[in-house]
Amino acid sequence: MLKLSKAKKIKPTQMRRAVILSPFSTKALSLEDKETADRFGLVAVDGSWNQLEEIKSHFSKGVPRALPFLVAANPVNYGRPSKLTCAEAVAASLWILDEPEQAKEILAPFKWGPTFIDINFERLEAYRSCATSAEIIDIQSGFLDELKG
Repeated sequence: MLKLSKAKKIKPTQMRRAVILSPFSTKALSLEDKETADRFGLVAVDGSWNQLEEIKSHFSKGVPRALPFLVAANPVNYGRPSKLTCAEAVAASLWILDEPEQAKEILAPFKWGPTFIDINFERLEAYRSCATSAEIIDIQSGFLDELKG
């Protein structure tokens, strides 16, 4: 995303009030976070899923929020639940924050971008309709129950 001018690199001190996408957060991203994200930014920490423990401290610097259940479309983790690239995570966040056109713009340069939206469309739309983190968790539980069923 940096190379494509779809994001900018920031220092950890600039993350203080921003919404940080964090796999460690117990609160899901929702429309409750839109004002904070609009005002202070949305941050995705770039790093390998294999390095999570090494970069864990970065995820607590701002307002940490977890993404709900989604499926990766990127070539490395295709079909894996929650193993999203930064582009997928940011696009999903924008969709949840009621900015689907921006989400599509983020994914446009990637061959697999439209596939991410296609395979997650029902979930993204459902999450976007939720006003709170609690509602997102309820909707997510329904999707996970369907998978178990």
